[in-house]
Amino acid sequence: MLRKILMSTVILFGAVGAAWAADLPNRKEAPAYMPPPPPPIFTWTGVYIGGQVGYQFGKSESSDGLGNYVNMSPSGVVGGAHVGYNYQVAQFVFGLEGDVNGSGYHGSADVGPVNYSAREDFDGSIRGRVGVAWDRALIYGTGGVAFANFKNDYNGFGFNDSVNTGRVGWTVGGGVEYALDNNWSIRAEYRYTDFGHFNEFSPDVVGPVNRRETDNKVQVGFSYKFDMFGPTPVVAKY
Repeated sequence: MLRKILMSTVILFGAVGAAWAADLPNRKEAPAYMPPPPPPIFTWTGVYIGGQVGYQFGKSESSDGLGNYVNMSPSGVVGGAHVGYNYQVAQFVFGLEGDVNGSGYHGSADVGPVNYSAREDFDGSIRGRVGVAWDRALIYGTGGVAFANFKNDYNGFGFNDSVNTGRVGWTVGGGVEYALDNNWSIRAEYRYTDFGHFNEFSPDVVGPVNRRETDNKVQVGFSYKFDMFGPTPVVAKY
């Protein structure tokens, strides 16, 4: 009987001790090295702004009331800014972008005593973009509405006429873009733009002057994409 009482007492105190030990705080120190969190998944989705600079070359064709035909080849440096939005679905990227450029694009030619010149003060566009992405590399096509202001001069003996004409046309092209990180990217792009035929009136040139303006533009640029919708999702690595 005594033996049973002693055994029961030992078992009781053992259970109480185990329960008390379980309630003690864990004094084990945290590991000295914590691995960094996994990198965020890259996406082209987001609003972005940026700048660009490039070279523009084209054709400015003119014919006047005397039957004179003038073919000029204007060229010059252009540069400006752009803003846009991309939305990525699987490997495909859809976007809308607008840009505006200051322009040094100009050219001239002589027809008898009259000098014809063509100059583009500024240009811009509003375009759609469709591309295919391979992670941080994007190949895209682009097209939409273009606008520009042309300042065309007619100079001769004793006269100097300057005519400003605003035009709306179309533009199409393509490019490649590469994301340096989750926000910054660089790009290279080519575009062809056609502003069509239009008439200008110079008081000292016989009849209206019919003109057609087309150009090609090669440019490079950079963009900064804003993280507007909270943290980018992450994928755990094991």
